[in-house]
Amino acid sequence: MPVNPCYSSRRIGKGVLLAGGQGSRLAPLTLALNKHLLPVYDKPLIYYPLSLLIQAGIREVLLITTAEHRPGFERLLGRGEQWGMRLHYAVQPRPEGVPQALLIAQAVGFLQPGEPVALALGDNVLFGPGVKETLRQVASLDQGATVFCYPVRHPQHYGVVELGAWGEPVRLVEKPSRPRSRWAVGGLYFYDPRAVQVAAQLQPSPRGELEITDLNRWYLQQGQLRVVPLRPPVVWVDAGTPESLLRAGGKVAAAQRRSGRLVGSVEAEAFEQGWISAQALALLAQSLPNHYGRHLAQLAQASCKLHAA
Repeated sequence: MPVNPCYSSRRIGKGVLLAGGQGSRLAPLTLALNKHLLPVYDKPLIYYPLSLLIQAGIREVLLITTAEHRPGFERLLGRGEQWGMRLHYAVQPRPEGVPQALLIAQAVGFLQPGEPVALALGDNVLFGPGVKETLRQVASLDQGATVFCYPVRHPQHYGVVELGAWGEPVRLVEKPSRPRSRWAVGGLYFYDPRAVQVAAQLQPSPRGELEITDLNRWYLQQGQLRVVPLRPPVVWVDAGTPESLLRAGGKVAAAQRRSGRLVGSVEAEAFEQGWISAQALALLAQSLPNHYGRHLAQLAQASCKLHAA
């Protein structure tokens, strides 16, 4: 997963996590529960994109959801201190498109002018070899925007990027009726400070929403859109339907059985970042008297043994 080496001494330090919407594709599962709180194997769906932001080294995150579901996220995630993070919350009054999350982040004072940002959608499950290293690199990139793409069976349901002979992006189309590419753009985006200003100038699409494809297309037109292709054995699932939610859980379960390691664990990722100590991780493990807690306890014990050796 090569990334063009335009590194900056200023890393992206803030992330926006969008967990709003109605979850209509998952009804009746979502009639009483936000879809991002639904289980993907042994943890809530929201853990997976949050763990990606942690892997990128992002410690301050704004979670945007509906007023109805905000209390549920606050009960689950708290303020993030237990993971060495700072979590903030904001409400999306109406689902008016993914770029709206950037406008909300600025309106509530989370993003200041001149700050780069990572934007993650709450229903994305992404993991596999090399992902963490790539995220760390991308969070250090200087100018422009970086997105990820993955080959899918039904690209007409996604924003699609067409790649040139050298892997460079040449065209972006939102849900094309006749896709010219199988590369779907995943729900994880890294932007330089211009993203909020550009998002504010976007016009709603015919479906009445600001489109993330239009924001990414602006960077493409400036010649400053980087696309990182991801391929199996890396796993990416847009877990927004019953079928994809089930598939994501199966892939997580299989990966954990093979590796003996948790996938998408915010506790484990925060520990590996050095944000919490082995003692703090062990305390978190004690509050989870099941296989998940045992995994965390083993990770803490292994670290203590390594330092004692």
